[in-house]
Amino acid sequence: MVYNTVILDADNTLFDFDRAEHEALRQVMTAHGYPFTPETEALYLSFNRELWTRFDQGRVTQAWLTVERFRRLNAALGGSCDPEAMNAEYLTRLGEGAYLLPGAEAFCRTLSQAGVVLAIATNGVARVQRARLSASPLAPYFPHLFISEELGAQKPLPAFFTPMLNALKVTDRGRCLMVGDNLLSDIKGGQDAGLDTAWYNPHHRPNPTSIVPTYTVENFDSLLPLILLSSSKGRDTP
Repeated sequence: MVYNTVILDADNTLFDFDRAEHEALRQVMTAHGYPFTPETEALYLSFNRELWTRFDQGRVTQAWLTVERFRRLNAALGGSCDPEAMNAEYLTRLGEGAYLLPGAEAFCRTLSQAGVVLAIATNGVARVQRARLSASPLAPYFPHLFISEELGAQKPLPAFFTPMLNALKVTDRGRCLMVGDNLLSDIKGGQDAGLDTAWYNPHHRPNPTSIVPTYTVENFDSLLPLILLSSSKGRDTP
């Protein structure tokens, strides 16, 4: 076994966040009388992604951004709905969307049975992440769930990674792997903490940054042997 501890991001690494987001947004916008079309969904997504990027950079708070995205949507669509109420309803719906990505359950089960310590590290909203994990078949495999809202710091900051690694009792960081789809929060955060990293990139997105992960993988089947069998590092795996 190369790695005895594996830390995974939640959204779009284990959970199909795009599907959950789509369903939650559809329900909330319809309930508040807004048309749910590809155009209005894209409008919300543009606001949401820009605000979460600013959060990852430490420029805004999570509590502010989650309401601000709906305030902007209301303004763009000429509505007068309460953005706080819309956000509260959206988070409830989002927490119900415990959809897993293909292969995630089998991957976690195999690692757990092999004695690997598993943890989730997420910048997502705490009540959403806890609700989805509890409702999913992954719950038995993850005794450790680290959430930025509860730690008081977000990935990629050391103030997130240091207490997490201490809680996991990681003494050899060379045997701890950080896996995630976000180059900044997951990969750079893991690198800065002295961990090997695996960029989960099933859609073969280009890397426009100077951040170089230890591995790049497109699915869980290619990630599994890197954890359990391989002794080589610093390579990309198609």
